[in-house]
Amino acid sequence: MVPAPHTPAPRGGRPAHVADLLRLVTRDPGRPRLTWYGDDSERVELSGAVLENWVNKTTNLLVEEFDAGPGTRVVLDLPVHWRTLIWALAAWRVGATVVLVDENATDPGSTHAEVVVTHRPDARTGSGAELVAVALPALARRFDGALPTGAIDAASAVMSYGDQLGWAPEPDRELDALVDGPLVVRHESLVPPPAGVSGNGGPGPRALVGLEGGSLASGLREVLALLAADGSAVVVSPATAGMLSADEQRLQRLVSTERVTR
Repeated sequence: MVPAPHTPAPRGGRPAHVADLLRLVTRDPGRPRLTWYGDDSERVELSGAVLENWVNKTTNLLVEEFDAGPGTRVVLDLPVHWRTLIWALAAWRVGATVVLVDENATDPGSTHAEVVVTHRPDARTGSGAELVAVALPALARRFDGALPTGAIDAASAVMSYGDQLGWAPEPDRELDALVDGPLVVRHESLVPPPAGVSGNGGPGPRALVGLEGGSLASGLREVLALLAADGSAVVVSPATAGMLSADEQRLQRLVSTERVTR
């Protein structure tokens, strides 16, 4: 396949786009970049190489299955989760617009999109969009339950795509990258300026994400900022965040075990 095109990062080394972030995290491919703590003590850790691998596979699916590219609207009807970040990164890699929806929303026609990625496919039928069902259990190999006609099982489908990125369209930096209600972020400003960059050339910060609540949009952008700073994220589900907030000793054990620096 023809390599995916990409505009080089601007001077100064600041990552300008998701493609820059993926190149950055794979310079040290074995270092943890995303660690997920879900409900029921689930823990998933992705190194830079594994993170890139998941994003590449998912990007290939979006391009080859849905012809996704600039202007394509991809609804993420998903909670705070490591799989949500993978789908967001893949959509941004092809220049698509990620649209976040309220977890309590049930009207499938309320948000226009070409692709809907959801953990509750039965509630999203009838929208006319392509439907992708995401299984949330950490080790799930397939979606547990019957799928609506035409829906794709993300757990099994993603694994059938190549580990290396095939052709992917170049994002249009003037188009919307993220929409969350009144919040609209363009591709040109999607990757926030890195904060907390190490001044000695060492690894960037490793921070807890989601402990203090906040929106899914803010969590996604915080992870982007950490990766842009050559750092890593320890992301916790809302239920886990509640338990940690109520148990200071447990929180400090996690901070120590995960070597959280911020």
